[in-house]
Amino acid sequence: MKIGKYALHVIETGEFSLDGGAMFGVVPKVLWQRTNPADEKNRIEMRARCLLLSSESEKILIDTGVGKHWNEKFQNIFNLRDNETMLEKSLQKIGLTKSDITKVILTHLHFDHTGGATELIDDKWVPTFPNAKYYLQKKQYEWGLNPSEKDGASYYKERYEPLLREGVLELLEGEKQLDEEIILIPTEGHTFSQQTVKISDGEKTVFYCADLIPTASHIPLPYIMSYDLFPMKTLAEKKEILPKAVEENWLLFFEHDPYCLATKVTRTDKGFSASERFTELPENI
Repeated sequence: MKIGKYALHVIETGEFSLDGGAMFGVVPKVLWQRTNPADEKNRIEMRARCLLLSSESEKILIDTGVGKHWNEKFQNIFNLRDNETMLEKSLQKIGLTKSDITKVILTHLHFDHTGGATELIDDKWVPTFPNAKYYLQKKQYEWGLNPSEKDGASYYKERYEPLLREGVLELLEGEKQLDEEIILIPTEGHTFSQQTVKISDGEKTVFYCADLIPTASHIPLPYIMSYDLFPMKTLAEKKEILPKAVEENWLLFFEHDPYCLATKVTRTDKGFSASERFTELPENI
């Protein structure tokens, strides 16, 4: 797929598992298990799927996956698979290395989005992408330095503090038009100033949902994660985004859905739902 000057490439970085009840909040298991079956520990499968925007002068990566160098306990709790090598392999498939990345957009600092932003070399955490500038909302960075008891387990400071120390992190305040095709849009429901990414050339639009809508199963309005700090804000944000997706024919890109890469959205008398589902990026929307 191409939007404006950018070719879009899916970058798989590994798989993991999270508790199904936490992922679907107030929605009963009898409903969510139809689309997302749980294992014996009540965990559902998740992808850590990123998106690369490639032009002649730019190679922009959105999020970085879980990353590597996790201890055995962590790996067992979250059932990590392929996270040690998948990012590099995905880049190699399109002829790139980590050094080719020019920009990294971090939607937020939870480990499954920012764990791969740095890597451990000679006992020191350094930026994974040595030639890239990283972009993050300032309010999210400040929260990540001192999260609450509710969400503290999602933040690992060693994975992002080196970015500021090394001078490669640009902290943004509010909506940011990165260039003609890319706009970063903060949302406040999941966590403070998560930024979603809208890629559009006026004819085709891809909306990188991050954790506003982590899977296609989360399109219906009541399907909101227990992880969200402000679920009523998430609800309001979905009510704002989903009508635009229908009216303007957006393609929603899902970071975590193991079965569906992206969808169109339709509106019925029962609310919003996925219409066309894709397991790879279509050439045309």
